[in-house]
Formats: sequence, structure tokens, C-alpha cells
Amino acid sequence: MRLNEIKFDDARPIDGYGPGFFRVAGQLFEGDVFVSPSGVQPWDGYGDAAMLIRARDELDVVFIGTGGEVAHVPTAFRAALEEAGLGVETMASPAACRTYNVLLSEGRRVGVALFAV
Repeated sequence: MRLNEIKFDDARPIDGYGPGFFRVAGQLFEGDVFVSPSGVQPWDGYGDAAMLIRARDELDVVFIGTGGEVAHVPTAFRAALEEAGLGVETMASPAACRTYNVLLSEGRRVGVALFAV
């Protein structure tokens, strides 16, 4: 099998995560975060759809990492993002990190909002 190194250029891959933290592009962030091409920011959860909507011009899809387990997002939260033209995919945070990294390595316009595990 042939393995190729992934080069992310200016993008911010998620290097790791653990109880209450994420490591993004080599930096440690505690708590819930939103990662987009503009940077990494603390995220206040479902009450903060506006942060994700402000990034809509640089994103096609945003992954919502719901923590350690898959959970439904509030209907109003999803509707606000979709009305703003964002695609929304919900999954557990570990899966969201992996999916985000794969699409990021392909040069896709993705963001990820993550609840800590």
C-alpha cells in the first residue's frame, strides 16, 4: 500500500481531541470550538448560530459535532443555518473531526462546530 502525506497549506486540520479540548493546527483549545478558514473560535453551542452564519461566504457545509455521541440538533438551529445557505451535517464530534480533515485535505470549503467530548 502506498501512503501519501497530506498537505493542508493554510488550512487548520484537527490534530487531536480529548476530554474537554481540541488540538487544531498544533494549538490547544479548551471547550467547544468553531473551526473555519478564518480561524478557531470558542463556540457557545446551539444558541450561537450567528457565528456559523457569518462564515457562510467561505463555507459550503458545516459539520456539527455533538460530543461523544450522535444527537439531534435543535430544529430552529438547523433551519437558521440552512436558510443562510449552509449545508449541515450532524455527527458525533470524533467523526466530525475525521470527516472535516478528509474534506479539508481535498480543498473543500468546510467548517466544523464541535462540542467537546
